[in-house]
Amino acid sequence: MKHALLIAALAVLAGPVAADAPVTRLMEQETRALRSMSGDRLASYITRPEIGIEYSRDWLAGLDVDGGNVQSACLAEALYFEARGESVRGQFAVAEVILNRVDSAAFPDTVCDVIHQGTGRKFQCQFTYTCDGHKEHIANPVAFSQVNKVASLMVQGAPRRLTDGATHYHTRAVNPRWARVYPRTTTIGVHHFYRKPTQLSRN
Repeated sequence: MKHALLIAALAVLAGPVAADAPVTRLMEQETRALRSMSGDRLASYITRPEIGIEYSRDWLAGLDVDGGNVQSACLAEALYFEARGESVRGQFAVAEVILNRVDSAAFPDTVCDVIHQGTGRKFQCQFTYTCDGHKEHIANPVAFSQVNKVASLMVQGAPRRLTDGATHYHTRAVNPRWARVYPRTTTIGVHHFYRKPTQLSRN
């Protein structure tokens, strides 16, 4: 029911701008993307709780966070290998990118699938640690405990207010080709964050 209501609301919004062809095409793309999602996934957008966040180690250390699930476990692993040396703010920012990808029609629908997308051949993946040929070993339990809390909070619906919808990031040490055309949204710690450019369909 929520699925149908959300699509109907989008259609109403699209009506008054019918004369603006680029906007109309964009709305049509968004409607198609919404129709391709499951009802449960759409419902999660409507019912996602707001969680107050303080981006500090002391605040995180004082939290008693639920154990989480398979998706938060995947996210915690990714944060450990991608951002354990970053500030709490930087760890939340990397988590935002992964969850923004989950919400995007251009990427897989689960945290675990987003993280392991493309894994199979060496360095042919989205997150290097999953395909660099090295066995993953969590050697710092204190760091893992922190990123596990970050992951659990984000999967539970913590607000994403750090990266302005970013779906990509890289360290300052590299300069990938895609970064020349993707709009940069922010820089936090050693990472630059980017949002994939909006592409309008063509007739």
